[in-house]
Amino acid sequence: MLWSAVPAADPTPAPVSLDEAAKQAGEAAGWVEQNWSTWLSTGLRILLILAVAVVLRHLVRRALTKLIERMNRSAQAVEGSALGGLLVNAERRRQRSEAIGSVLRSVASFLIMGTAGLMILGAFNVNLAPLLASAGVAGVAIGFGARNLVTDFLSGVFMILEDQYGVGDSVDAGVASGEVIEVGLRVTKLRGDNGEIWYVRNGEIKRIGNLSQGWSTATVDVTVRPTEDLDHVRSVIGEAGDAMAKEEPWNERLWGPVEILGLNEVLLDSMTIRLSAKTMPGKSLSVERELRWRIKRAFDEAGIRIVGGLPAAPSEDGPADPTAGMAPPSAFASATSPQSVAATPLTPPPNLTK
Repeated sequence: MLWSAVPAADPTPAPVSLDEAAKQAGEAAGWVEQNWSTWLSTGLRILLILAVAVVLRHLVRRALTKLIERMNRSAQAVEGSALGGLLVNAERRRQRSEAIGSVLRSVASFLIMGTAGLMILGAFNVNLAPLLASAGVAGVAIGFGARNLVTDFLSGVFMILEDQYGVGDSVDAGVASGEVIEVGLRVTKLRGDNGEIWYVRNGEIKRIGNLSQGWSTATVDVTVRPTEDLDHVRSVIGEAGDAMAKEEPWNERLWGPVEILGLNEVLLDSMTIRLSAKTMPGKSLSVERELRWRIKRAFDEAGIRIVGGLPAAPSEDGPADPTAGMAPPSAFASATSPQSVAATPLTPPPNLTK
């Protein structure tokens, strides 16, 4: 058979002579001798790049952490003062500073370590142009695929940096409204008036109405009868407002005197007096309720009746009404009136009497 005529290969390699081994060793030693300086310089360069990157990253992150801690300490110091509750919300400042610190630390770490990685690849004589081009194309593809996530993240970053709202603020975000309980880079949590929690993506927020920044306005309308003395009503309302502004805790929530703007509406059976007061942000509703309560009590003590109240009781000492016991006139009192004639029964004809 043919396969039996083929000689089998010898598994043992041919012996290498001493001269050939010495020649190969000399070539390897010469190659190492020629390139050892390059290797050493490249290794030292890589170690230096890594050391500088690690030290720089540590210093930057530590500086950012110190900055965030200083911001938190300043917020706590102001909170302990008399104006702390009016100007600073410690939890809001803490979350805002932590979010800003997290973003800055992540960006700093990415830039430092990314630059170090590119420098290390350059030390190995790697052509970075195709790599950067591929990374750019991949970044564009990821950006288009996750554009909603990128939009939410960027919107959250700018909202936090610009301090548009924070924890404890009452906001109207368009898609939902309520009190802010958590601010994130992607989602903002709101607690509604009925206790529900809304998770609103930052990219979906097109406009923000912050009801807790600056100051608020408490507006109260008081409706009384048109027969009341306006000067007396003004004095009673003014006394109630002044007494409220001097008591705790309304002296802190009221940032100005209770102003009587004047008559807002005059009708045949009523007239409306409008009041206004500048209040602490987010406290306008409580001030309005308390102001209505005090005005109603002051009106009761002063004998001023509001529209819709019970009619005044007649005085017992006054003369009796002479027409109180008289019956109303009736059409049946006259026998010749059409109503009496129509009610009179008909008399039968003479031939039908039997």
